[in-house]
Amino acid sequence: MTELSAFSRQIWEAKYRYAGPLDSPPEAEIDATWDRVAQALAAVESEPERWRPRFRDALQDFRFMPAGRILSGAGTDRTVTLFNCFVMGAIPDDLGGIFAHLREAALTLQHGGGIGYDFSTLRPKGALVKSLGAPSSGPVSFMQVWDAMCETIMSAGARRGAMMATLRCDHPDVEEFVDAKRVPGRLTNFNLSVLVTDAFMRAVRADEDWSLHFNGQVFRSVKARRLWERILRATYETAEPGVIFIDRVNRLNNLAYCETIQATNPCGEQPLPPYGACLLGSINLAALVRDAFTAKARLDEAALEDLVRVAVRMLDNAIDASRFPLEAQRREARAKRRIGLGITGLADALIYCGLRYGSREAVDWVEGWMAALRRAAYLASTELAAEKGVFPLFDREAFLAGEATQGLEPEIRVAIAEKGLRNGLLTSVAPTGTISLLADNLSSGLEPVFAFSYRRQVREPDGSRRSELVSDPAWRAYRERFGAAAPLSPAFVEAKDLSPEDHLVMQAAVQKYVDAGVSKTINLPAEIPFESFRRVYDQAWDLGCKGCTTYRPSPLRGAVLEAGADRPAAQPEAEPPTAEPLARPETLPGRTYKLTWPESDHALYVTINDVVREGRRRPFEIFINSKNMEHYAWTVVLTRMISAVFRRGGAVGFVVEELKAVFDPRGGAWMDGRYVPSLLAAIGGVIERHMIDTGFLPADAEGKLVAGEGVASNGDAIAPALRQCPKCGSLALLRQEGCDLCTACSYSRCA
Repeated sequence: MTELSAFSRQIWEAKYRYAGPLDSPPEAEIDATWDRVAQALAAVESEPERWRPRFRDALQDFRFMPAGRILSGAGTDRTVTLFNCFVMGAIPDDLGGIFAHLREAALTLQHGGGIGYDFSTLRPKGALVKSLGAPSSGPVSFMQVWDAMCETIMSAGARRGAMMATLRCDHPDVEEFVDAKRVPGRLTNFNLSVLVTDAFMRAVRADEDWSLHFNGQVFRSVKARRLWERILRATYETAEPGVIFIDRVNRLNNLAYCETIQATNPCGEQPLPPYGACLLGSINLAALVRDAFTAKARLDEAALEDLVRVAVRMLDNAIDASRFPLEAQRREARAKRRIGLGITGLADALIYCGLRYGSREAVDWVEGWMAALRRAAYLASTELAAEKGVFPLFDREAFLAGEATQGLEPEIRVAIAEKGLRNGLLTSVAPTGTISLLADNLSSGLEPVFAFSYRRQVREPDGSRRSELVSDPAWRAYRERFGAAAPLSPAFVEAKDLSPEDHLVMQAAVQKYVDAGVSKTINLPAEIPFESFRRVYDQAWDLGCKGCTTYRPSPLRGAVLEAGADRPAAQPEAEPPTAEPLARPETLPGRTYKLTWPESDHALYVTINDVVREGRRRPFEIFINSKNMEHYAWTVVLTRMISAVFRRGGAVGFVVEELKAVFDPRGGAWMDGRYVPSLLAAIGGVIERHMIDTGFLPADAEGKLVAGEGVASNGDAIAPALRQCPKCGSLALLRQEGCDLCTACSYSRCA
């Protein structure tokens, strides 16, 4: 019998344990859940008893982890789908069609599927509706109708539905879409992504004009670079929208010959055509490592091949075993037989093998693992094709001629040519947050380990709660083997230890061997400068990623996590914010900066004075002066408020980012070769330069702020702040793989 930790058991009981009809007992242990799933997926075979034990063996010890819909729904009497991912049909640009699609969305959410929609088919705000003689309210207004519907529908599994909305970068309402989540509480059930084309990225790089058009009519033009800046500024401030490089998605689609993609599922790992559907499962790489923590550590590729072959068969069977909310979804799923086989536990597997996440050596090893997984998956699908038949829309010549399949190994291409293929797409890397928690807090998907130990709240049978230490399995195994006092090897890195580049190279390495998409959130500290943030997206494009999602939290006060047993709790700042402002010395060192702004007749002069404490300068007060009386009132207010913040001490670097994030609706200006969105942002830039020059903020060899190096007033690094969990109230909500996940309780939400 499989032993679960108290917290893993709580996850299982809340999300995956089947209680059955009222007169039958619930599943006693997770082994019963695995028995149920294995039996249900084997039932569609001509020889069920031949395959049921093999399916059951694959599930044992969490080696193969079907996604939550399969774990909770397979073999039950529930009217649910086993598919996690759907993209709905193209929305017609008329009121009757819009509300017909709203009904389809409601039915799909009710059955437990997350959905994606492209709203680019709706005419822009203000465009004439000829039949009514009135202007259209635009796509964002109709998205609010979807949002209200989703808020009302409780999807299967007792959680709110998840939705993705996309809009093309050339739609006239793209700017309204980009800024939609600047309003608190708006579109809370949607993830948003802009569909970015190759032509747009070329226009951005060349600083060209960009036409916004609909149905052949150009509504207006904007500077491509300015629109790109606006997209990224919104993401910097609100964590949305994400970016999907849609031409690359379509060009590298196995089925480009028979479909066009314009949207993804809520977490982005499945770009799908209208009514497209895909189900998911993950190979636990950590479970396949042999001789961990030794020079012989390696992934058992023979075991990987055997496990992948069984997993492909299980997922293919799930297509036939599943219910579908809509007939159009059933037809689409069975016509192409998409599956999304991915990975989890990658970070733990790297630690077992002594490899630092994001290092060159780790990238090389991961590419080898992913190549082996892809090879096994395709060969398994060719064998299934020979046994059960190819997917109905398989076109051998068109499939092998596509750009997406040119990189397949000759062995795979020969097998496809001879036997055909059972599944149109095979691989995808999906979020595995909850099932990874179920598997004893395994590292999730391809994400790094968030923290090696922390405390979570565990519910007792009597309804009370107690705090339980939860730790990463690789960290725990190392401690058990070498002792609590043994220093950790360099392979032990947490998410906070990594640079954006570490995340990106891992995403790009995995994407090379994945048919569909990769769900990955690049978590960044609140203090990262915007220019460093922007480079993340430029690098994602240059590295060949199909999209990019980042999360930069807003600062929150209070403890984030309660440290584990042998990890010291975070120490308070050496110079915490004071209850009373610091007294002003008679004289202070300072500098005055001249700032010119194109829209102002007179220059502004910004004076920043510093106080010296323990041999280190830190900002104490600021004065902003100008002959232009138009600026008088707000410069006085700004002077007083910023000076008050400076005088109370603590981490004051946030002032820079708050100012730099301000947009002027009348437009910004180009200064020193970069776009500055407002005069306030320009003042923020002056303050940032002063803090770097005086040593208050760290800089690289070129004098630029170090990416991710937020510092407190004493120079200590600031850990990224987390948000408050709506379920347990803890300051422990992180953004990972497109989902919110609480590190203190079982709460998760993918929208």
